[in-house]
Amino acid sequence: MSFPIEHQAQDQEFTVNIDSHQGELAYSFPTEGVIDFTHTFVDKALRGQGVADALARQALDFAREQKLHVRTSCEFMEKFVQAHHAEYQDLLA
Repeated sequence: MSFPIEHQAQDQEFTVNIDSHQGELAYSFPTEGVIDFTHTFVDKALRGQGVADALARQALDFAREQKLHVRTSCEFMEKFVQAHHAEYQDLLA
């Protein structure tokens, strides 16, 4: 399923808004060339539909496109990257 994910660079987050329900994946740049995914939240009404996974994939695609190394302070992102290690291991800081 595809979701209307937007990159809000000024707020350092990826967001989705579906029927007034939100999801977000926040990040920071702790050092040059490194992106740290710090927080993921999906409204209860959207949970179980793959929204968090879609946010994660979009954010990791962004990191790859920008040639950034990835840190995962967010527990969800840490588990997501571990579960898809072969696909994302090259990004890990």
